[in-house]
Amino acid sequence: MTLRGLEPAELPADAIEVGRVTDAWGIKGWFKVLPYSADPEALFSSKRWFLLPTEKGVKTFDGCAKLLIKEAKEHSDSVVATAHEVDDRNDAEALRGARIFVPRSSFPTAGKDEYYWVDLIGLEVVNRQHEILGTVRELLSTGPQTVLVISCVQDGEALERMIPFVAAYIDDVDLAARCIRVDWLADY
Repeated sequence: MTLRGLEPAELPADAIEVGRVTDAWGIKGWFKVLPYSADPEALFSSKRWFLLPTEKGVKTFDGCAKLLIKEAKEHSDSVVATAHEVDDRNDAEALRGARIFVPRSSFPTAGKDEYYWVDLIGLEVVNRQHEILGTVRELLSTGPQTVLVISCVQDGEALERMIPFVAAYIDDVDLAARCIRVDWLADY
């Protein structure tokens, strides 16, 4: 089964994976999306979503395809959306499993002292003693706070550090310099 009207596209260079299509929703072409963020604003801010087929399962299209979104809104613990190219439930079901990407340039502007996780990954972490603690590999949401997971090599051994991403420990985030300054000792 292939989805008619799905426009082939080239994935933008600044594309970020923000969710995936989980299922059809209703009979009029709406589909459910599992966002990869607790705050799915990136899905709402872009009217162009780029899809890649799932690595496993049924492939209903090849390569990258572009969807022109008519509407996207929150519904329970997910997002529901409809697109110009998706006319009915069958079309929506054909999208099941598709990975959703949006251009980073279409993300809403972050507020003061707010950061997108994708912008923090790869930043160098330096403490007040000017010691390099490592590089941000990922972030974890623990419920009450977010934690930076930092990779480093010490005495030839690969190590992992975890630092809560809260004002008590984070002195400064300098995206331009690709550096996070922290109040954290190397032997913690």
